[in-house]
Amino acid sequence: MSGKNAYDVLYERGFIEQVTDKEPIRELLERERITCYIGFDPTATSLHIGSLVPIMSLMHMQHCGHKTIVLVGGGTGLIGDPSGKTEMRCILTRDEIDTNAEAIKKQLSQYLDFKEDRALLLNNADWLAKLNYLEFLRDIGCCFSVNRMLAAESCRARLEKGLNFIEFNYMLLQSYDFYYLCKNYGCILQMGGNDQWGNIVAGIDLTRRLEREKTYGITFPLLTTSQGHKMGKTEKGTVWLDAGFTTPYDYFQYWINTEDADVGKFLALFTLLPMGEIGESKKLVDSELNMAKAVLAFEATKITHGQDAAVAAWGAAVDTFGLKPVSPGLFPSSSIPRTGTSRDVSAIPAVAKTREEIAEGIPAFELFHDVGLCKSRGEARRLITQGGAYVNGLQVGEFDEKIGTGNIDEAGEIHLRKGKKQHMVIKVS
Repeated sequence: MSGKNAYDVLYERGFIEQVTDKEPIRELLERERITCYIGFDPTATSLHIGSLVPIMSLMHMQHCGHKTIVLVGGGTGLIGDPSGKTEMRCILTRDEIDTNAEAIKKQLSQYLDFKEDRALLLNNADWLAKLNYLEFLRDIGCCFSVNRMLAAESCRARLEKGLNFIEFNYMLLQSYDFYYLCKNYGCILQMGGNDQWGNIVAGIDLTRRLEREKTYGITFPLLTTSQGHKMGKTEKGTVWLDAGFTTPYDYFQYWINTEDADVGKFLALFTLLPMGEIGESKKLVDSELNMAKAVLAFEATKITHGQDAAVAAWGAAVDTFGLKPVSPGLFPSSSIPRTGTSRDVSAIPAVAKTREEIAEGIPAFELFHDVGLCKSRGEARRLITQGGAYVNGLQVGEFDEKIGTGNIDEAGEIHLRKGKKQHMVIKVS
């Protein structure tokens, strides 16, 4: 056990929204090494930023000496969790679920230490797929009140549009997971988003009935930005944890564009920096607040993509955003580069074109659409007309201005920028 109480760490950093038994849980985490778990839906081959709060909570639990279980919902994923959904999502095949589950297992190894069973990766398909339906109804179904299930937020929110019987079973299966993990792995704490409260409480009740074991639950706040925007959504779409879907540079860029009011909160949730240093960030303004955003972006990128990728993204941001080095006195625990602003655009998204392709010049609105900075040529026209398009740092004057070999710089590149934040490098061969 480390010297810190995991409950205090999670509470101080803003992870805890609801808890079943505050003082008993805190005392338990103080005196014992326990096993906890969080479930993740394998609906894609990568998790996204919306999964970072539970992932970071497991990191803190492990750092405080507790054993963590990552439960990939290969079985429940075949049904679909209605929690937080207004419509039923597409049901994936077993092969699709298994492929996604394997990818997520590999991805989470970046955050947790699975050596010597310090953490476990389990797939609930391993036991749920073997259940006998009649026995499950008789032994498990009898423990649930339909009235209480309908009152749960996860079901109630869907009743107006329709909740089918498949989804209605989700609470039973997630509750069975908690019972199964308690019985076979000694797991006594389930954690999850606040929309999972009803499912967690149901699992605690089922485990008490069948196993005569005291178990606990903690939920996390469902995060939005200070402006009410959903976490992890940008103009380009979802921000993924997989570098193949969201590059480390774009990932860094997402965090560095954090709204001022969210910097302190996000430093506490999404980095491992000491809270004493984070507390000081609430006093920062102007250029120092921008430095705090840079530290947030660097530390979050380092956790997800590693030190080298974070340094590369930082170097690219120094060039494109004109970032100043972070003062030595700010966040001394951070490994962000403190000196040097050498030009490094290697992490910026790039496309390749030959000299022949651009020899006659490409109209700017076509080029901005072609490289993906604008979703349509109409959007590109509006962007240029409104003065938001730049080539090599110079504003594009006309929407049909030709961009060609005359715009190639000494490095053999053409730099395009949309507004202040989105960049693209054309590498000319």
